[in-house]
Amino acid sequence: MSDRLSRWLLLVVLAATPAAAEPAVTILDLPFQATAMRGPRSDVAVAVATSGLIPLARPTAAPAAPDVGEEESAPLVVVWGKEGGAALSLVDGAIRTTLLGAEAIDGLTAAETPRGAVPGSRRTLSGAASAYLTGATRAIGAAPSAAGLTIRERQPVAMGGDPKPVPVSTVTVAAGPDATFALARPRAVRLAGRQAFVAATLHGGDASGLALVTRAGIGDWAVTARTPSQDGAPLRIAAVADFARTGSPQVAAVLAKGGRLQLWTPAVDAFTLAGEAPGYASGPGDVDLAAAVEGEGSAQADLALPVADNSAIALVSLKGGIRERARIALPAPAAYGVAALGRGTKVRILVGLSDGRVAVVAPDGTKP
Repeated sequence: MSDRLSRWLLLVVLAATPAAAEPAVTILDLPFQATAMRGPRSDVAVAVATSGLIPLARPTAAPAAPDVGEEESAPLVVVWGKEGGAALSLVDGAIRTTLLGAEAIDGLTAAETPRGAVPGSRRTLSGAASAYLTGATRAIGAAPSAAGLTIRERQPVAMGGDPKPVPVSTVTVAAGPDATFALARPRAVRLAGRQAFVAATLHGGDASGLALVTRAGIGDWAVTARTPSQDGAPLRIAAVADFARTGSPQVAAVLAKGGRLQLWTPAVDAFTLAGEAPGYASGPGDVDLAAAVEGEGSAQADLALPVADNSAIALVSLKGGIRERARIALPAPAAYGVAALGRGTKVRILVGLSDGRVAVVAPDGTKP
């Protein structure tokens, strides 16, 4: 075969091979500037789903996998600002918008901070249990924090007879010696059949870590594992998921100093560092500036989070190390939220931008 013919055949093959789709970024058409976002695993999303405002958006309990465990969820992302809000759902690959009035938003967000919780903090729901921060305080030389993690749990009620109030047990757990809890939402996990919560901690002015609060007995909870204290506080929890599909949860967290993304594997009595890489944003306060992107079927989960200067969203694989699969430029810096709807290549990643807009990222290149 001549060189000319070989080159011609190669060009034909290349021309017939479909090019990989470039991720698409569009802006939602919303009649208000948004300042807050809540993802599917939030009180607000579950409240909207049970309110009847979106009949098809039913909340779901935590997955049944015995060694993972997560919060209750609903297939919604909720965004709002001073002039109103919207519930966003994914229908046939497109984002469907249901507008919500300012009064509705006020009512739907009220349960996020239970009575007695640190003002501005958010609780986590997991079955009959909820966890939230209490006892506003400060670590020595550090930012505002919480003295305790309070866990409330509904108890079983005997059937029959007259209606009775549901008994609730309440336990408050301290962060430990010379430690407080950072003002960030705890996350629910299940380890070796035990229900547990992961929370970020502060140690003095510039050190932080993670603590695992596990059920220690009937009606009792305690801190059973901690990560080593690290300089560069705070350490923000980005997402909790079975990133490697091993049947056990992993905790992705970002250390503010250097934007170091870390992957921790928790056990009932220890944390193991599975990998780390610099160059990512941790997010301010209790803003959820990252989201787990679930794969199709048995495929692994990825992590979506902003790069260090918030100018782009990175899709990161956390299986066998930390590796970026894509980096997608944004029309304005990520600011008040990152959330995901859908799974695999059909996922839609919603990003709250610094100018009040909401961007929709479609990794498969489809225009939402």
